[in-house]
Amino acid sequence: MRYEIKGEPMPVVLVYLDANEAVMCQKGAMSWMTPNMKMQTGTGGIGKAFSKMFSGESMFQNTYVSEGGPGMIAFASSVPGSIIPFDISKGDMIVQKGGYLASEKSVEFSIAFQKKVGAGFFGGEGFIMQRLHGNGMAFIEIDGYVVEYDLQPGQQMVIDTGYLAAMTGTVTMDIQTVKGVGNVLFGGEGLFNTVVTGPGKIYLQTMPISNLAGAVSSFIPRS
Repeated sequence: MRYEIKGEPMPVVLVYLDANEAVMCQKGAMSWMTPNMKMQTGTGGIGKAFSKMFSGESMFQNTYVSEGGPGMIAFASSVPGSIIPFDISKGDMIVQKGGYLASEKSVEFSIAFQKKVGAGFFGGEGFIMQRLHGNGMAFIEIDGYVVEYDLQPGQQMVIDTGYLAAMTGTVTMDIQTVKGVGNVLFGGEGLFNTVVTGPGKIYLQTMPISNLAGAVSSFIPRS
């Protein structure tokens, strides 16, 4: 499998397959393809289906197979932002709900529970995130531009709610209460921040879709 990513801020990943190679994707992710790409829809098993459902993805996913020769299929981002390729063979990735776009069939899915309940309910990514593991390439949607940091053991980063898009499986996440009543009431930053601790790599997004929706809605006239 070969791929190329084009066109920020509305990117698309073009995946080139040899004969009989396959790629799977989130339901509705296909944008265009050559005529010899054949689709199969399934859940991948009860365990995989429930792990995807609870992490914000559809229970169903599509698999496309290149029949009779080489083929091409394109997966476009659903929001302005970035598409990031991850080689899951190098280690597990923890991804925000709704972030999965497409991958090779050898990539597996499971639920990634946060170690502390508080991190789930207040950290901005929900109690359950999605863990990608196994082997092969996976493509993840990022809201806005992506900024990457390599955290050393014990090194931390404090992140406003919703800006954490993905992290390697070695990174841990917790929450931190914003100190000071005045800061909470008038600072405009909410009550909690997300704190991630290395070692590992984190991927931050500059425009969480919830922020974008809030900004757009403020300009919509209300009857």
